[in-house]
Amino acid sequence: MNYKKEWEDALKQVETWKKAGIKVVFTNGCFDLLHPGHIDYLHKARQLGDVLIVGLNDDDSISRLKGPERPINPLEDRSIMLSALKSVDLVVPFSEDTPLGLISKLLPDLLVKGGDYQPDDIVGAKEVRANGGHVTVITFVDGHSTTALIERIKSIA
Repeated sequence: MNYKKEWEDALKQVETWKKAGIKVVFTNGCFDLLHPGHIDYLHKARQLGDVLIVGLNDDDSISRLKGPERPINPLEDRSIMLSALKSVDLVVPFSEDTPLGLISKLLPDLLVKGGDYQPDDIVGAKEVRANGGHVTVITFVDGHSTTALIERIKSIA
């Protein structure tokens, strides 16, 4: 499984990839309930480089960001599901509210976020660019969101 708990292990892997000339793409999120929008987004992110690292919010950070009823799936389950996707090469959990510390440590070649972000507003953009990297935004697929999926489940429960 390509799930790494330790940032140091992830950094060693990134250094190995970069020495080999492999373009490293990084994105992050909660990925609480995987849905087609996530799959599309991760696939598109992976196509922008050679390997894709997903920074994954841990359970405590999701609760702080989304409320006490979240996450639905615990970190270990979310890590396993993401790691099973062909487009994901490495999953690295983080406990902070943002992935700035992790991004600053790994310094990917490309930082990717989805939605209506402006590249300059993405956490870690300044650090990635200062290291010679790039930042891009991928448009989300309409009609797919974790919140909508949770509401749908509640309506039929």
